[in-house]
Amino acid sequence: MNFVFLSLQRINADRESTSTGLARELAKNHRVLYVNPSINRKVLHSNNNDKFITEHIRQIKEGKKGLKKIDENFYSLNTKCIIESINWIPFTWLFSIFNKRNNKKIAKEIKEALVKLDMENFIIINDKDMFNSFYLKELLKPQEYLYLDRDKTIAVDYWKKHGTSLEPRLMSKSDAVICNSYDFEKAAKRYNSNSYYIGNGVDLKLFDPTIEYKIPIELKNIAKPIIGYVGALLSMRLDIGLMIDLVKSNPDKSFVFIGPEDNDFVKSELHSLQNAYFLGKRHKDIVPSYIANFDVCINPQIVNEITIGNFPLKIVEYLSMGKPIVATETNTMNELFSEVTYIAKGKEEFSDLLDKAVNENAPEKERQRIKFTEQFDWKEVANNVLAVIKKIEEN
Repeated sequence: MNFVFLSLQRINADRESTSTGLARELAKNHRVLYVNPSINRKVLHSNNNDKFITEHIRQIKEGKKGLKKIDENFYSLNTKCIIESINWIPFTWLFSIFNKRNNKKIAKEIKEALVKLDMENFIIINDKDMFNSFYLKELLKPQEYLYLDRDKTIAVDYWKKHGTSLEPRLMSKSDAVICNSYDFEKAAKRYNSNSYYIGNGVDLKLFDPTIEYKIPIELKNIAKPIIGYVGALLSMRLDIGLMIDLVKSNPDKSFVFIGPEDNDFVKSELHSLQNAYFLGKRHKDIVPSYIANFDVCINPQIVNEITIGNFPLKIVEYLSMGKPIVATETNTMNELFSEVTYIAKGKEEFSDLLDKAVNENAPEKERQRIKFTEQFDWKEVANNVLAVIKKIEEN
């Protein structure tokens, strides 16, 4: 089969996502073209510190080819067109007129790439690109068009204004909606009966507990036990108040946070606490060496419409390394991870469970967690997607 991925996530980003992991797995047996997000005029003239976006812009300015071979069956495309920044438009009907123009620019370049790759028949998987790919089913005419729902994007202001009405319409006209959590599957079925849970994956070769990882230099002088978090530090997803309470009430523990911070975190009291350490962003390839040296991993989410039903990929990354985990209670945590994690319903319980996680850990529990993650192999997720495609083609 031939697959075209449309995504808000770049294939060469520092962190894996459902779309990048799925694309890499499918490329082992199928041909895949991964289309990176196009550059809009606002981004073009902004001071962006994302090295991958900067490289894309440089490529456009120098007139270099955007089609790149990643592996034997795997290609990426950086579009050369500059699309217009139109989210400021107040009316969705007017936004849609200009959005279709943007879609046509993108479709033209994808068509050119498909011709070069001789990919006449193909299946589109659209990962949450509800604006720039809204019309690509009509413009590119794929065999099947699958919408991948893996985050509550429309809860964010940028997407809410037009996405509240456009995303349901996009789901409805898709041939199927594939979802990485049961909550998303339930929600998607309101708009498309062909909505299916496909799970989520982890790179088991990267997060390999059998490797003897060297202790990262930043951790060598940090006192144990180390309580660690890996991921973007965003106040819309994490409970800063809970985190401050945990650090203050556990002076005998060191709390290490790895990931980029938003302004709320940068300005938070956490930075003044002596047993809290912020190490910044780390490339995904070296993240396992940090997790391997954590005693307990945490996911102190704030419970809201963004987090209540999402699938936290970091949980399976932690588990694949055999680590004990304490996480805030959400629907997905209860549905999928209650047997192998400590799930906290409040601040006091979270702190108590940290002690329990430290004291109860044992080799047998670590082996149980590692075994549990085998079901989250990307191969299993890819097979679930192929099963969905077979089902909708038979109907």
